[in-house]
Amino acid sequence: MKKVLVLGGTGFLGRHLCEKLVRNGMTLTVPTRRLRNAADVMMLPMLYVAEADVHDPAALAELVRGHDAVINLVAILQGNEKSFHRAHVELAEKVARACDSTGVRRLIHVSALGADARNPGALPSLYLRSKSEAEKLLKAAPLSLTILRPSVMFGAGDRFLNVFADLQGMLPVVPLAGANARFQPVWVEDVASAIAHCVDERQTHSTEGITFEACGPDIHTLRELVRMAGQYSGANQGKGRPVLALPDGLARLQARFMELLPGEPLLSRDNLDSMKVDNIATGNLPGLAELGITPASLAAIAPSYLGAQGPRSGLMAKRRTAGRF
Repeated sequence: MKKVLVLGGTGFLGRHLCEKLVRNGMTLTVPTRRLRNAADVMMLPMLYVAEADVHDPAALAELVRGHDAVINLVAILQGNEKSFHRAHVELAEKVARACDSTGVRRLIHVSALGADARNPGALPSLYLRSKSEAEKLLKAAPLSLTILRPSVMFGAGDRFLNVFADLQGMLPVVPLAGANARFQPVWVEDVASAIAHCVDERQTHSTEGITFEACGPDIHTLRELVRMAGQYSGANQGKGRPVLALPDGLARLQARFMELLPGEPLLSRDNLDSMKVDNIATGNLPGLAELGITPASLAAIAPSYLGAQGPRSGLMAKRRTAGRF
């Protein structure tokens, strides 16, 4: 029975992954700073939640010790240069050192589509540069390494299509920055399946690192994705709201305004910079097919959680309130 440490196991991808690994008979450790953040996974069998700070090198080494593999899912989408470097680069370096000091060699690291470990400085955003620097660092470490680069992930509870659907429930028109940016969205369950496969299969890792691109079957512009979210959620009687593409100057002004609002912004200027790189597979690296996975399309999955019969529907909400689910 394999023992696996899952860093970032309480997040969107982490919750789906933990369920799969437990079903595969693995014993998991999921660290979190606050136990309440692990409410969605802590009841899973053979899963231990550890209250710890993974940025503390000593605490991280103790977490890593005794495990057969480490999976690093930790990522942020918003922040400044210091916070991106801490979350992506510094943590990757600490994980590599913890693995080295405890004799754990197997690491699966989730990066991002568009990352380039060969030339991080050439990329346009802090997010992509820090993701690339982390890859470069890990490839130089004495690890048996697998890197996955997923496109933007969708699925029930996502902060992607659900956000666009919610906006269309409130606004008559959606002013959209980066409307022509291209994405190849991938179902979160397919990414989780890919990681679970990599834990078991020796062919998916090497001392030089093997990198997989995790993408869905279809390419869409951001404008198309917003329209689909509106249609699937039933906004404007199933037609979705009109989308108003913003020119670059207005787009950056909108992003700057959102950065000033309290809480995590829906859009930042760094997000806009990331969208300068198409979020689609290069075709130069193995993908989900090489892991035995046929990726599901957005059109096949999204209506089930955005539509009138999905978890967003008023009927479902009323039933939950009444305690029937």
